[in-house]
Amino acid sequence: MHVLILGGTTEARRLAELLAGEAGVRVTSSLAGRVAAPRLPPGEVRVGGFGGVEGLADWLREHRVDALIDATHPFAGTISFNAAAAAALAHVPLLALRRPGWVAGEGDDWRVVGSLEEAARALPGLGERVFLTTGRMGLAAFSGSELADLWFLVRSVDAPEPPFPARMEVLLDRGPFSLDGERELLRRQGIDVVVTKDSGGSATSPKLVAAREAGVPVVVVRRPPGPEGVAVVASPRGAVDWVRLVRG
Repeated sequence: MHVLILGGTTEARRLAELLAGEAGVRVTSSLAGRVAAPRLPPGEVRVGGFGGVEGLADWLREHRVDALIDATHPFAGTISFNAAAAAALAHVPLLALRRPGWVAGEGDDWRVVGSLEEAARALPGLGERVFLTTGRMGLAAFSGSELADLWFLVRSVDAPEPPFPARMEVLLDRGPFSLDGERELLRRQGIDVVVTKDSGGSATSPKLVAAREAGVPVVVVRRPPGPEGVAVVASPRGAVDWVRLVRG
């Protein structure tokens, strides 16, 4: 049985590890190629796009894929819709592996917004030293002159490219991050507002706890909607169970 995982996430790597131990299962992981030195999962790996819906459907047919699992980042967006359309064209079963989103708890000061642009508009008056943890893509939303007085600490795996905030320091780092480390980072940098996407999971959630403890507001960009009618599981183990059902 050939399983194609659209990956690039911690859950995708874990799923590849689990499926690599399944008898009679061949695993191929597809990475978008946006990270210069990704952590490679076990099994076969391909890097780069497919060329849209038709390209992905052709790849599924050509490589005799029996099951497709979309384990991309919750904010990957386009690929999830392409996967749903391509799976339908190629008549391949599709599953979405989505880590649960974060939920605000007692003491959290969250401002939930619908986009990076809304997050940028919410910043004036909230703080002056911003911890921006939305990745290196989309920094243009924070490059406007109305935010010129704000200072940004931008954390990403790879160096960002312009346009980006006028006053900015880049911290190249990769999760998972510890609570002690996040506490110290907020303290050392004098952070008084955090901006993040609701990516979910535990690898980057300690910043939320550190912000709550420090009384720092957090602007949270909600997840975009995914394609309708796609089966969803919340864990790699759940995805393995699905593969077993498909295999019969």
